[in-house]
Amino acid sequence: MEQAPQRTPEREAFYRKIDGESMTALWNVMSDLITPQPKSACRPHLWHFDAIRAYMLEAGALITAKEAERRVLILENPGLRGQSKITTSLYGGVQLVMPGEVAPAHRHSQSALRFILEGKGAHTTVDGERTMMEPGDFVITPAMAWHDHGNASPDPMFWLDGLDIPLVQFFDASFAEGLGKDEQPVGRPEGDSFARYGSNLLPVDLKYTAKSSPVFNYPYAHAREALEKLKAHSDWDACHGVKMRYTNPVNGDYAMSTMGTFIQLLPKGFSSSRYRATDATVFVPVEGRGRSRIGDTVFEWGPKDIFVVPSWHPVSHEASEEAVLFSYSDRPVQEKLGLFREDRGNA
Repeated sequence: MEQAPQRTPEREAFYRKIDGESMTALWNVMSDLITPQPKSACRPHLWHFDAIRAYMLEAGALITAKEAERRVLILENPGLRGQSKITTSLYGGVQLVMPGEVAPAHRHSQSALRFILEGKGAHTTVDGERTMMEPGDFVITPAMAWHDHGNASPDPMFWLDGLDIPLVQFFDASFAEGLGKDEQPVGRPEGDSFARYGSNLLPVDLKYTAKSSPVFNYPYAHAREALEKLKAHSDWDACHGVKMRYTNPVNGDYAMSTMGTFIQLLPKGFSSSRYRATDATVFVPVEGRGRSRIGDTVFEWGPKDIFVVPSWHPVSHEASEEAVLFSYSDRPVQEKLGLFREDRGNA
């Protein structure tokens, strides 16, 4: 876009006049509104899990999960401080549930994902079904689904929360309510949703209209097994290694309507081609170690660290050990709106 027109005393007087009527001249701001390429305050950033864990345990001694409702440390992008955003459109935070605690039941318009970082033996209950959680599991809480979390294990439980809070805020469509009790009634046996929908089988008379997948726990063991088999028999993608997306088994779409979730394997010594896309992406290494170059910034990462690649920033990954990365972004929304764009190898 061309530069804004020259300012003159006559034009300035006109601008002051229309400002009093809550109007402004498009020609003065068009270059900031319609940019030749994505322009965002979102920055590349990495949080080391060891530091997050230490702060979370300190928080665990200061406030209970019940008093906090959700004991979470928000991962605020350094370019978006004060906005509770990890990217321009998405939220990220790390939640802690200590042994014997319950995070009380509530529901809200925002869709949520949980990616389990550390601990076994804790559970989450979603709309009457309970599931146990283990590291690497991807768990969905659909919009307006009752959910609570509990930890009957002897160890603290940590997971990454990803929500579409900024998107819902943008549309002024937020609603939330508490159930008034710590835990909701459990009305379905554990594993019910996976048995019905997660084994390449569907109920014969299924009429399913919900926006999120009916499977709400995607176990890491299943994803890891698939990646291992594909590693041996598939050609490696130059930008991604072996990368798969989590899907809704009813329609083959993304598992969540507003957040795309992905899992990828990088073999030891793999160095990816540079890649950029319009969906700012949050990455979590599950296994292995390596480094990622995002523009001119290089991050060294290991298991459970969390890092952000902003929109249209070129990224390349190098794996010093065989590595598995989980990631999430707003790609489903961009694709549905015809906005998604990617550049493979020419960034």
